[in-house]
Amino acid sequence: MSAIDKAKNAAEDVSGKAKEAFGKVTGDKSTEREGKTDQTKSSLKDAGENVKDAFKN
Repeated sequence: MSAIDKAKNAAEDVSGKAKEAFGKVTGDKSTEREGKTDQTKSSLKDAGENVKDAFKN
């Protein structure tokens, strides 16, 4: 996994956490769900990259 990919995934995760928190504070369930979805996408991308890295070695 390249450093750029790691940074992008980390940024997406942080953004998702912020959206989720904002949604909770404002009572906006849609924004809260969107944040959780962003976090899930980030985790899946990390997992996919880890699998690719495992097969390269």
